[in-house]
Amino acid sequence: MSTQPQPQSQSQSEPRSRSGAEAAAQVTPAAAQLTPPAAVRGPHRAGAELHLDGLTAGYGGAPVLRGVDVRVPAGSIVALLGANGAGKTTLLRTVSGLMPAASGRIVFDGEDLAGVSVENRARAGLAQVPEGRSVVAELTVDENLRLGGLQRFRGRRLTTAVDGIYDLFEPLARRRRAAGHQLSGGERQMLALGRAIIAEPRVLLLDEPSLGLAPRVVAQIMAVLRTLRDERGLTVLLAEQNVTSALAIADHGVVLNLGEVVADRPARDLRTDSALRHAYLGF
Repeated sequence: MSTQPQPQSQSQSEPRSRSGAEAAAQVTPAAAQLTPPAAVRGPHRAGAELHLDGLTAGYGGAPVLRGVDVRVPAGSIVALLGANGAGKTTLLRTVSGLMPAASGRIVFDGEDLAGVSVENRARAGLAQVPEGRSVVAELTVDENLRLGGLQRFRGRRLTTAVDGIYDLFEPLARRRRAAGHQLSGGERQMLALGRAIIAEPRVLLLDEPSLGLAPRVVAQIMAVLRTLRDERGLTVLLAEQNVTSALAIADHGVVLNLGEVVADRPARDLRTDSALRHAYLGF
């Protein structure tokens, strides 16, 4: 679905802290096409389709999402775009079960998730990496990854899975004995992603993974996401304000404004629509 661009505005229901300079930070499509990481080890669970149908949600009775329809095909990357307050974080939190939907359906691999707990959604293969790079600060990189993999692996298989994360994120391999609090912002983001990926999710929800990171680190993270899609068939719903880097790897893009879908198109079409980008995305 798409409509004619309207002036960009922000909701007060979903506050975010990001400066205009940060929001304008871009990684060129060429930078996002860095040499992919080493081949992902071993067989993995295939990605699943995610379908949102008429999704409505909000805080304290104030609606943030208003009848949102989004389809994320299995094995694809869909970029969820929009200004601060557009509803991106609310959408991800509702899908993962961290906040309830007021109405509408969330369908994961053909199953309606109504009434399914956060824990059971995670066991089924739905994983969210929230904004903020949450890691266990007192544990080492290796211990953080092993903790993330315990849900699925034990013994030698767990060691192999951890080694696979080091293949994807070489900076973590060099810092495997460092505690979480000793890592840089980019390393913490890689570790947060690694902890989610090691459990072999079928759908990965990412909230602003590029926030506050240097362009080179953003490009590395985007290259990993592209590799996971291409080599594992992982399904990714990527909420981002770094529009250029997100659309460089995405198959499709969905633009939110004040909790409504205002554009739903192939990523290549959104990259070239300067009027829509100016109206809703700030550049």
